[in-house]
Amino acid sequence: MITIHVRLFAAHRDIVGRAEMTVQQETGATVGAVWERLVAEYPSLGRYTGRLLYAVNQQFAEPGAVLQDGDEVAIIPPVSGGARRIEPGQVCNRFNPL
Repeated sequence: MITIHVRLFAAHRDIVGRAEMTVQQETGATVGAVWERLVAEYPSLGRYTGRLLYAVNQQFAEPGAVLQDGDEVAIIPPVSGGARRIEPGQVCNRFNPL
């Protein structure tokens, strides 16, 4: 067995009720296996499957990445929003928010 430290953000944190947790996984477990375990424990997370970013020890990773004892896995939900495109000559400030 290996110990994995999991970090959750935004809606994932809200669903689970905490930002960090520690889980035990079988040796050779992947990032995807950690996600599947979380979905099994918190089914509301399932709607995010296929739309996630993962990081292992602060480096982006694929779901198939094999984990080592003590690794930190961050599961990053989809992000929306941002500014609209500003065309040349347009000014964006608090008086003209575009």
